[in-house]
Amino acid sequence: MSTAAISARGLTRRFGQLVAVNNLDLDIPRAEIYGFLGPNGSGKSTTIRMLCGLVLPSAGTVHVLDHEVPRDAEKLRSKVGYMTQRFSLWEDLTASENLHFIARVFDLDRKLVTERIKARAAEYDLERLMNQRAGTMSGGQRQRLALACATLHEPELLLLDEPTSAVDPQSRRDFWESLFRLVERGTTILVSTHYMDEAERCHRIAILDRGRLVAEGAPKDLMNNLEDTVLEVESDHLPDVRRALADMPELRSAAQLGTRLHLLIARDLADPDVVVRRRLEAAGVAARVARTDASLEDVFVVATRKPPQAALKEAS
Repeated sequence: MSTAAISARGLTRRFGQLVAVNNLDLDIPRAEIYGFLGPNGSGKSTTIRMLCGLVLPSAGTVHVLDHEVPRDAEKLRSKVGYMTQRFSLWEDLTASENLHFIARVFDLDRKLVTERIKARAAEYDLERLMNQRAGTMSGGQRQRLALACATLHEPELLLLDEPTSAVDPQSRRDFWESLFRLVERGTTILVSTHYMDEAERCHRIAILDRGRLVAEGAPKDLMNNLEDTVLEVESDHLPDVRRALADMPELRSAAQLGTRLHLLIARDLADPDVVVRRRLEAAGVAARVARTDASLEDVFVVATRKPPQAALKEAS
């Protein structure tokens, strides 16, 4: 048994002239949560579908749980759980009926089905919903039912394609606690997301942009190793701050956070806080300038190559 749950080399998928996934290399460890982070159209969903054999790669090789994909896709089916972004269960069936149907799909031993469904209902707080039709459930309730169905056959690998896009913050927190319990039992989880706080919960993440892998590693390491310097400018006159910095060539990004402007400055600029402070003083703008720690959003902005100064010029 290899140490990697998923290994891909040169994974590529083309749709006509569009290259959705471009020469992707991946090594995803077992019993961890590995996140795909990227903007819409970055190739996250297409990659997940190739990894489970739903979409054929145009080029490259994939091994999932020591099986070659797509050649061994049928052998792999019983080892993988898949939860889509859009609720994909049967809305006119009750929670119980959906779970029993999934049990038949995976040909679970009839002696285990009742016990297994009872355990999932208790784990995902579905007991009082078992006779309710899925179509009448809230977003969080549907999410818990979908997770119960995806894990009913106790897969070694769980693939989650933006699973929390339609639920409230508390449901998202509860959902992630459920994922960590699965990892403690040995499940490997691959999850795609566009939420920065969710990406920070992953053991490792891969940032995708236009089908390419542009950054990979533990979230904390990516933040600590950010190539740019992070400054925050606090002022009651942020429009004036923006105008004063708009032509600064070393500026990589600017984002407003209340009364603060969060800046990414090219690391090769010496004493960037001093430079920014002098620019503001020369423009007659009262402000407080200080260095701060990088966030995962900063990593994302740098990795996806946001154009320098664009945020300032659009807003000024």
